[in-house]
Amino acid sequence: MHCPFCDAEDTKVIDSRLAEDGYVVRRRRECLSCTERFTTYETAQLIMPQVVKSDDRREPFNEDKLRGGLLRALEKRPVELDAIEAAIERIKKRLRSTGEREVKSITIGEWAMEELRNLDHVAYVRYASVYRSFQDVRAFREEIEKLEKLPTPEQRKAQISLLDDEDAAK
Repeated sequence: MHCPFCDAEDTKVIDSRLAEDGYVVRRRRECLSCTERFTTYETAQLIMPQVVKSDDRREPFNEDKLRGGLLRALEKRPVELDAIEAAIERIKKRLRSTGEREVKSITIGEWAMEELRNLDHVAYVRYASVYRSFQDVRAFREEIEKLEKLPTPEQRKAQISLLDDEDAAK
């Protein structure tokens, strides 16, 4: 690795540590020429699948677009930003784990609705009403009746999980 101070090619690693829950390797390096020290971060470069839209157009997965949709649905709702980011990470993990080069946008939308259902029922209905193009009050009522049979996100948090956290989030 080139030294950012003198542009020499030879540097040595002084210390390596895991960062960001083990997804990043942090390395302290020292330049063998000028003896300056600097930090580098190493992460895996994972290629996300292409998103196939309903009209068969293909576009790269856009995390900002997913985040924007979730944030619009969760606007003025009592959900912490960390919970939203964790939901986005779970969706991205599911995308990568498909092993496919292309994933239909409808699949990602369904995963987003699952995450919203677990975060906040009002946000879930907001998102579903747009995503599923509810045409009348009856469609809202039917969706709300389905939700009433499920535990609320608050009740789910209070329950003791019999599965590990990763399995429970699915």
